[in-house]
Amino acid sequence: MRTETLSYVKEHANHLEIDSPLLITQKGKARFVLLNAEDYEYQQESLALLKLLVLAEKTTGDNAESIEQAFAD
Repeated sequence: MRTETLSYVKEHANHLEIDSPLLITQKGKARFVLLNAEDYEYQQESLALLKLLVLAEKTTGDNAESIEQAFAD
């Protein structure tokens, strides 16, 4: 993950290439992470899927297999 200062991002905002997450620091501390829209959408969809899996595991009761058991070869 590339790291840049907030000042740098402001100065170069018109031509920043965000091909991987960009950590933005302010006063020497991590403040923001900048993602491109595709990566953000993929991340949100992945989190939603994980939440659905957890919810499904909770609603099936104690007899259900764990996720690890279900996907074991």
